Amino acid sequence: MTTPSTTTPQSLRPAAHYTAESTWLNDPNGLVFYEGEYHLFFQNNPSGSTWGNIAWGHAVSTDLLSWEHRPVAIPEEDGEMAFSGSVVVDHRNTAGFASGERPALVAIYTAARHGTDDDPGSQAQALAFSTDGGAVWTRYAGNPVLDIGSSEFRDPKVFWHGDGDGGHWVMVVADPVEHRIGFYTSPNLIDWALASHFGPAHAVGGVWECPDLFPLRIRGTNETRWVLVVSLNPGAIAGGSGTQYFIGDFDGRVFTAERLSDSLDPSDYDWLDFGRDYYAAVSFSNVPDGRRLMIGWASNWEYANETPTGPWRSAMSLAREIELVRATDGRVHVVQAPVLPGDEVTRFEVTVPCTDGVRTTLTLTPETTTDERFVISVDGSERRISCDRTSSGNTTFHPTYPSVDWAALPADTGSSVELTIIVDAYLIEVFVGDGRVTFTEQVFPQAPFSRLHRGDIDERD
Repeated sequence: MTTPSTTTPQSLRPAAHYTAESTWLNDPNGLVFYEGEYHLFFQNNPSGSTWGNIAWGHAVSTDLLSWEHRPVAIPEEDGEMAFSGSVVVDHRNTAGFASGERPALVAIYTAARHGTDDDPGSQAQALAFSTDGGAVWTRYAGNPVLDIGSSEFRDPKVFWHGDGDGGHWVMVVADPVEHRIGFYTSPNLIDWALASHFGPAHAVGGVWECPDLFPLRIRGTNETRWVLVVSLNPGAIAGGSGTQYFIGDFDGRVFTAERLSDSLDPSDYDWLDFGRDYYAAVSFSNVPDGRRLMIGWASNWEYANETPTGPWRSAMSLAREIELVRATDGRVHVVQAPVLPGDEVTRFEVTVPCTDGVRTTLTLTPETTTDERFVISVDGSERRISCDRTSSGNTTFHPTYPSVDWAALPADTGSSVELTIIVDAYLIEVFVGDGRVTFTEQVFPQAPFSRLHRGDIDERD
């Protein structure tokens, strides 16, 4: 395994994408808005720059761009690691953890123990709570609250379903190797009953992890659909880790997908991102005005432990606001709009033709050299867009890292398409058109990409 450099230039440390101070991070956890602050918890190794000793790290922000590091929230304890999960504000004090009138924040996470030759280990769902706004967390004495006797049962996302006191809590949790999602209900966050399962469906080339479920109104209508997000590792459309989604309905106990494909081609499924580095995306709870904001882990398990940064390793994506739109063919899609940084990052807004016979290349380079480059191509004849990082700098740290990733242009794209390209040190995020297609890619040049070169080729001439 590669030992990360301890001299990564500060210019290659992201300004608007969250990174841990000096250690490893992976999946975002427990995203919650509370008392004017966005809380980002995350999988963290507090004592190293590779995966291990997993605890919940913690950071807060008022704008989703500038993050303040906080102490570890839920540490590894007595051989029990704190795997992924979620945080809710228990406004009704259903669990009884609140003191006074201030509601408790309740974390629902996977308590994980490693296996041995004689013991497969265990994964069960557990609680921790905070009565001071998220500064100090206490494990619930009655843990675990949901244990099915499995070593592969993880990543609970919990939310309140229903109006007022007549509702109930729902836990959406992964049975990873069965490629299915379980739906459990509870009146109090402590006593859980199985309601149903969903899956297997669509991409099943790896384990299913980090589910999320939420309702959204279709833009311009009064219709609501539910979005079920499922991360997959490996087997994603770009290779390795990725995040797919399903559109459907949820009645509080059963999720019913609106469209299921029998195709074996992953391009026939719905993906949140077509790049190599967007995984475990989950949404914030308790956000005002019903906005749905998501953050993903900007890496890929194929090479995450070996990316050449240090002493920190891995970062989060930008926050994205999620909406639903109906295409001209009647199909409902997720669209994503980034929470845009200011001048601390490089941003390009480009309109590109995509008519038959026209191919456009957009090449990102550092200010002083063109030897290292990241190339975006829009091919009007093939109706597709691709991102090529095979010459983007250090590409030899892992054999699966160099890649050319692609996606079809949305079917109702006209004669041109708008691109938003965000470059923040070693991270590039590309938003295509209305954000129905996105790419998240890590690159490791000697200096940040700050220049954009454009070339249009009319193949009909």
